[in-house]
Amino acid sequence: MPDQLLYALEVTLNGLMAGVLYSLVALGFVLIFKASGIFNYAQGVMALFAALTLVGIQEGQVPFSHLINAIFGTEIHHFGWTVPAILAIMLTAAVMVVFAWAVERFVLKHLVNQPDIILFMATIGLAYFMEGVGDLMWGADIKKLDVGLPQGGSIWLEENTAWLGGDGFYGFFIDRLDIVATVVAAILVISLTLFSQYSKQGRALRAVADDHQAALSVGISLRFIWVLVWSIAGFVALVAGIMWGTKSGVQFSLSLIALKALPVLMLGGFTSIPGAIVGGLIIGVGEKLFEFFIGPMVGGATENWFAYVLALLFLVFRPQGLFGEKIIERV
Repeated sequence: MPDQLLYALEVTLNGLMAGVLYSLVALGFVLIFKASGIFNYAQGVMALFAALTLVGIQEGQVPFSHLINAIFGTEIHHFGWTVPAILAIMLTAAVMVVFAWAVERFVLKHLVNQPDIILFMATIGLAYFMEGVGDLMWGADIKKLDVGLPQGGSIWLEENTAWLGGDGFYGFFIDRLDIVATVVAAILVISLTLFSQYSKQGRALRAVADDHQAALSVGISLRFIWVLVWSIAGFVALVAGIMWGTKSGVQFSLSLIALKALPVLMLGGFTSIPGAIVGGLIIGVGEKLFEFFIGPMVGGATENWFAYVLALLFLVFRPQGLFGEKIIERV
């Protein structure tokens, strides 16, 4: 097989893996949109906050230690213990549930039946609030996240694919972390799709998104549904934070991964859980292959803008996305 074709195949596989990581972030957006009909601007910051909290708990860091030290003149930073990764993940998930309850209690319950733009603006304020609280709680320095996930290229895959090419081809390089992310994303999508389609809470979630008052009139607890969906979105943000934090370190630029999720949502549709995965895969593969074939002709760095140009084309010709629901309003 020609080496150029093999390199293109390797780029495609890496694009699929990158697309899965984009999709993990997009899933949180879809869940909130399905439950409330709004775009949750804070989803990227939720992934950052979850990753910061996980590292802080795992390392036994004292929350708000910098603030405490500044006020009282102390030098307290750590409790003196470390927490196993599994327990730290469980505790962080509990923190995200408490956060979901707080969002419903102090923000969402006061905005029932308000215009969508009001809810959207509330999520913008929530994003900056969470970013500030995360900075005060855990500090702004770059942190290393290690929960035991494998990293680096798969030696087995390289050795068993080297024979496909010539002497200059050393096999496919696929990051083992990306493989784990693919498996986790597949499990999440299947679970969330089954939950949304076949569970009582999933049907209630769709009813709440259609009409708050109608949902209340048939006995659906709006407050419970919002706490539930924000808790699930918080768990998805935790998973995304773990994958991205392990890959590139936990830093405040991690919140910007939300920007990469926008084209994914435009392609897959804001209301489709499988669409978030398909959109992510299209973006991941598309940007890698475009950079591989076209990038050298135009000076490179096409991955920075390819996804947004593709999303713009979808907005023009199919604004609801591949799997989104086409809304028809009759007057």
